[in-house]
Amino acid sequence: MELAGALQLGELAAAFAALPVFPLFDLAYFIVSVLYLKYEPGAVEMSRRSPFASWLCAMLHCFGSYILADLLLGESPLHYFSNNSSVVLATAVWYLIFFCPMDLFYKCVSFLPLKLVFVAMKEVVRVRKIAAGVHHAHHHGWFVMMATGWVKGSGVALMSNFEQLLRGVWKPETNEILHMSFPTKASLYGTLLFTLQQTRWLPISEANLIFFFTMFMIVCKVFMTATHSHASPFAPVEDFICPVFFGSVSSGHTSHHHDQHGASHDVSHPPPPPPAKSKEELNEGTRKRKAKKAE
Repeated sequence: MELAGALQLGELAAAFAALPVFPLFDLAYFIVSVLYLKYEPGAVEMSRRSPFASWLCAMLHCFGSYILADLLLGESPLHYFSNNSSVVLATAVWYLIFFCPMDLFYKCVSFLPLKLVFVAMKEVVRVRKIAAGVHHAHHHGWFVMMATGWVKGSGVALMSNFEQLLRGVWKPETNEILHMSFPTKASLYGTLLFTLQQTRWLPISEANLIFFFTMFMIVCKVFMTATHSHASPFAPVEDFICPVFFGSVSSGHTSHHHDQHGASHDVSHPPPPPPAKSKEELNEGTRKRKAKKAE
């Protein structure tokens, strides 16, 4: 029974890995990506003021991962735009979300139950892109494999500052490398797993890894979207491991503060307070004041 179950699971994983992502899964990916663009402050006003800039931002949200990956591998960043079907589909999604009369299309796709389905389908595409990026760069060494898979999975997040410039916004504090979101971290960890699998260090088939990691991403992203949560599932593990290997930021800052505080005391010492008077001295002073009043 266990062998039969393993064979059925392997067949399911293989069928899932061979499932084509175009057009349905790509459509869901484009819908969610452009929805996130519309959520950005000032995005709607920009689409009315400069439709071309809005379209460019939408294309970055949809194809930013391919652009970055092509740049890393020394290929043309416009290479993926030769895929006419995908570009036309993404353009149609952008137009309907921003310019559909009475926002009918936007209201339909942003309806939470339907949006959760699109979010789940987008994670299918994300994991496929990570696996494809690692496989595409497997002749270039581990670091290139991980870098390519990471940018394939992170999408426009790593290009967020450049995309903001197209919208006339400059927020360097929102750098994705400094403040990684859950999809960016998950893409990095997933890239590590797929790299280990490609180099035969992880004893699992690529189809099984795609299946299990996709299920993990779907569960996490659907839960986070449904609950409007930004908490990372990796936070408990990171809070335990990072202080051990990389030190604690708060403790280092506190010790530095104490060092500076101690140094300042070494430079200037305030005079000590006068010693408190004893009870006998206080009584003697009171008697003297009474004697002066009597005189």
